[in-house]
Amino acid sequence: MSSITAGTSAGTALVQTGDTTGALVIKTGGSATTAATFNADQTVTLALPLPLASGGTGSTSLTAASVSDTANSSTGYFQLPKGTTAQRPATFVSGMTRYNTTTGGPEWSDGTNWYAYNVSPNYSVEYLVIAGGGGGTGTSGGGSFGGSGGGAGGYRSSIAGESSGGGASAESSITFSTGISYSVIVGGGGNGTADADDAQAGSNSLISGSNITTVTSIGGGFGVPYGGTAGSGGSGGGGGASQGTGGSGTTGQGYAGGTGGVGGTSGSAGGGGAGSLGGNGNDNGTGGIGGTGVSSSATGTAVTRAGGGGGGGCYTSGGTASGGGGRGGANANTNGVSGTANTGGGGGGASSTNSGSLKLSGGNGGSGVVIIRYLGTQRGTGGTVTSANGYTIHTFTSSGTYAA
Repeated sequence: MSSITAGTSAGTALVQTGDTTGALVIKTGGSATTAATFNADQTVTLALPLPLASGGTGSTSLTAASVSDTANSSTGYFQLPKGTTAQRPATFVSGMTRYNTTTGGPEWSDGTNWYAYNVSPNYSVEYLVIAGGGGGTGTSGGGSFGGSGGGAGGYRSSIAGESSGGGASAESSITFSTGISYSVIVGGGGNGTADADDAQAGSNSLISGSNITTVTSIGGGFGVPYGGTAGSGGSGGGGGASQGTGGSGTTGQGYAGGTGGVGGTSGSAGGGGAGSLGGNGNDNGTGGIGGTGVSSSATGTAVTRAGGGGGGGCYTSGGTASGGGGRGGANANTNGVSGTANTGGGGGGASSTNSGSLKLSGGNGGSGVVIIRYLGTQRGTGGTVTSANGYTIHTFTSSGTYAA
């Protein structure tokens, strides 16, 4: 073996000998004791009292396994490399670890991002997804019947301890992964008509992403004029006066609309809500009430959303509404009331008219909303960010992106 020996005098400060074995020996002291041998196979043998995997001490071949796969009985410490967030390696791979002096804690990498030791790249989120409500129906011409109310937007919730629409229990939470962006669509409310025509259904709201099953709430069903069959949706629209049929609701999201009253001066039905069926139109001309909504404290404050629109009255009271639904027009010549924005409430139907040239408008459905929340401090961006009761809450009143 080639060797380099540290001498003991000025004339022999460094003594070199050579051969062709490919190994190099470093020697120290007057007795030329071997300190380390750099072997041809790129291992290193040290003559220091190192701890061995077998439990003894002495010289050992220094390999990756002998360092990382060796038990350590020391009661001292092992010091990690440390630096600020800005000093992280420009190139990093999964399994790297270091102490971050900016955050004041150790962190690890999955090859894409860095995480504190107590933070997983995946985290559970709860959601409330409400679609846009359906529009209420208008009326025209003297002696006409009132229009029916629109159905509420579909209501899906995974908020612990609360309910989804249609009498369903809360759904399971979903898992977001750091580094993935999730699409959030907030459905608009359907337009009410300014005449005795079918109104428009509300639009769907949803959360989608590459690693989750899309959560979609269906837009509310549209209202209809005299004798018409209303649109189905998250909750169904109310049936038109003179026994018009209400639209169906979607299982786990909302209820059906009511049925129109019987007779020549009957009232139109209310749209279904997330919490109950739409009310039937009355034979005496009173409009059916809108179905009730569902209350949620997802944001820290209880709010009832996704109520159905009230049916229009025929020369008498219009159907009442709650949970963001619009009230039906009362007596004569009264427009329906629009659903409240970001509640998914259905629009109210217009009342009857007593003027041959007058056209009345049904109320527009209220737009939907998407709420995402999770326990702990903020981990993602998107929407309006608040906090309550230990949760970070992201509220989307319009479409956008949640970056996890």
